[in-house]
Amino acid sequence: MEEKLKLIIKAKKGDAVAFQELIHMEKEKLYKMAYIYMKNEDEALEVFQETVYLAFKSIKKLKEEQYFSTWIIRILINTSISTLRKKKNVVLLNKEILDNMASYKMEDRTDVQIDLINALNEIDEKYKTVLLLRYYQDYTIPQIAVILECPEGTVKTNISRGIEVLKGKMKGVYKDDRQISIIQGRV
Repeated sequence: MEEKLKLIIKAKKGDAVAFQELIHMEKEKLYKMAYIYMKNEDEALEVFQETVYLAFKSIKKLKEEQYFSTWIIRILINTSISTLRKKKNVVLLNKEILDNMASYKMEDRTDVQIDLINALNEIDEKYKTVLLLRYYQDYTIPQIAVILECPEGTVKTNISRGIEVLKGKMKGVYKDDRQISIIQGRV
């Protein structure tokens, strides 16, 4: 962590090599997050590149060095959402996209996992963002509040509501199937 703080200070002073090292440390996490939003390798790379460019341009404005990671994630999220709004395209999640998702380390994806990803892509951005940050990136509620620049209570509420929306979307798929299989004696 000490090494990272030194790099951040150097980068804030205009050291491009230090900034490049910082990006190298964060690149995997940033790309995975971009991919989840964009659902396309090329668009995720574009968002990643735009994020790096915007971060490089504004690194001097970073107030507290210890929040570099949350600061750059916030830039990536805003860039992703902005890009999606500009394009206004809906990409259906299909098997090819799922197979190419570098962000999921599961070797064998189950139908439940595929349905969960599809349901996650159908919910409101505010819920999707907090759920991804909390359960995919393992950020704490206070960290998410910093990233999204909102109160912790809002983060908690959005996580709770997001989970309820996901449960509702998944309930129809699995509760009904389970009930049918019980009726048909296939438990």
